[in-house]
Amino acid sequence: MDEEWVEAASLAQLRKRKRLGVSVAGRPVALFLVGDDVYALDDVCVHKQRSLSKGTVLNGRVICPGHQWLIDPATGRVEDRDECQPSHAVRIAGDAVYVDPRPRVLEEEH
Repeated sequence: MDEEWVEAASLAQLRKRKRLGVSVAGRPVALFLVGDDVYALDDVCVHKQRSLSKGTVLNGRVICPGHQWLIDPATGRVEDRDECQPSHAVRIAGDAVYVDPRPRVLEEEH
């Protein structure tokens, strides 16, 4: 495992509520369990600075508690908006969830 990856939580913790707010290298990150996949987004919404880990997951989308924006947990893209929530790469090793503290850079779609 690369040095910069941070152990953020256990799968057992995440399975309890399907979402979890954690700190990754001092950065607030929201973890989501969607089916068998784990995703990580910055926990502070780009729109109204609300905590995404207090939102819900419905039909594979994270719903922000501020204005119910729908966010793709895999990419951070906000449905029907130009905004994009920073997302983080996730790795699972045993029961541990590791998160890269550096947000991913998505290539512009053309």
